[in-house]
Amino acid sequence: MILKKLLGSTATRSLTVFSVLFEAKKAFSEGRRTRALLLLGVAVLAWKWMLVGLAAQGLLKLLRGGRSSNSSPA
Repeated sequence: MILKKLLGSTATRSLTVFSVLFEAKKAFSEGRRTRALLLLGVAVLAWKWMLVGLAAQGLLKLLRGGRSSNSSPA
């Protein structure tokens, strides 16, 4: 019950949307316009369904191989 309230709160949804928008901005600056546009659409959907945003971010992490795009290979 508490988890459902936390995940459905306005603050949590706002944080999810902000995070997805940040990923969209990063994708756009890297020249990945298609990914950026898809993430903008996800951000709109994430306001209503927060799990959509979380799933998209998880998918991006998998596509990157579990590392940040800013990290350099060792």
